Amino acid sequence: MQTQIINGTESGRHIIDGPLTIEKSSEAAPGLLRNSIDRRITKIRPMSTPIDQLSRLAGSRMANSMTVEYYSVDNRPISATVAETVVAGEGTRKTEGVYTHIIKTSDDLFFEPSETILIPSVEVFGPKGEAATPLVLYVVGRTVAGAGIEVMVVNNYKSDGSPVQIPTIPKGSEIIRMGRAATELDVQTPQFQALPQKASNNCQIFKMQVEESTLHKMAGKEVPWSFSDQEEAAIIDMRLGMEKNFLFGSRAVVYDPVKNENVYLTGGIWSQAGKSVDITCEEFDESMLITICKQAFTGSNGSKQKILIAGTDFIERLSKLQLSRVVFASNPIVKWGLQFRMITSNFGDLYVIHSEIFDQCGHSNDAMVIDPDCMTKYVHIPFHAEKLDLRRSGTRNTSAVVLTEASCVVLRFPNAHMRISVLAE
Repeated sequence: MQTQIINGTESGRHIIDGPLTIEKSSEAAPGLLRNSIDRRITKIRPMSTPIDQLSRLAGSRMANSMTVEYYSVDNRPISATVAETVVAGEGTRKTEGVYTHIIKTSDDLFFEPSETILIPSVEVFGPKGEAATPLVLYVVGRTVAGAGIEVMVVNNYKSDGSPVQIPTIPKGSEIIRMGRAATELDVQTPQFQALPQKASNNCQIFKMQVEESTLHKMAGKEVPWSFSDQEEAAIIDMRLGMEKNFLFGSRAVVYDPVKNENVYLTGGIWSQAGKSVDITCEEFDESMLITICKQAFTGSNGSKQKILIAGTDFIERLSKLQLSRVVFASNPIVKWGLQFRMITSNFGDLYVIHSEIFDQCGHSNDAMVIDPDCMTKYVHIPFHAEKLDLRRSGTRNTSAVVLTEASCVVLRFPNAHMRISVLAE
């Protein structure tokens, strides 16, 4: 009896009257075995294409269209600033010994009733002349939009131990949001919701054609796939082109007037990063490297191990630094199929790798910090090879193999990634 593939429920398709083979699996569920192919591809010149390498080894997600829409949620901000100078005073009397004050901030909606807040730059004295400490306030509530938040002073006292008026708080002072403080009878608290932000990117159709190839037909042979020298050279060139698009591509849909079709172009991750640091040649020293680590590992919900990919001139400057407080690993570290040198700091570890793609795209002086846990590859057409018989079609007296993949790379949490630019001398 002939094996048949039939449509099933939303959970998948089914194969009846026959065993499950690679060929039937590929027909019934295209892309199911793509990870095996990806693992084969990553063995070809991995150091030349670190972004493509990382995205394949991390696993990809199937996209049902050429335009990918995705969501990301960053941590709730932890600080705001004072919008107008607060003049010292008693404030508004609420009851015996209880006074409230109004503070206008850069974002009043950022603060909720019952939260405590800290103003590190304003120091006050504790009861009975205790050592000065940063001012702490309790949020009573919010006024009408734009009018500020209503707060009470928590830790400013007179010499006799009784509470005193609010001190002067200069404009621009940082306000740190701390924990909530509920009363004994409180059952509920103001709600907190985190809504993801929507972004999109286009999958780009990458193709490479090899004629007179000895590549075996992929169906049924996906896992033990082998490459000839000619095919390997073609895939290297294809990956190098994809790497440039994944890094520095510009998202767009253009109309080809010759082919009369739309062409989808993918956007690179360089422009997707949420942070950016510009430094001058004179500032490029060990102290600046510590600042880079600080910027890379703080203010986001990323991991404590990230990758720094850099151009030739950036790596040269980095290699000339005499480092003492920041430590380079003495031996190369192999991870994700790539070879790194590691920079350790109290903020986190940076895995450093050189990329000539940066040089070729005019970014020899630049670098990028990437959190691999927050980078995702979307695939609309999984990588595959299709054999063309050009002799039978009457085109040319050759056979050909066309390699195809439609994919894009996105940064799901922009603030976990950072651009670094060294300004020209």
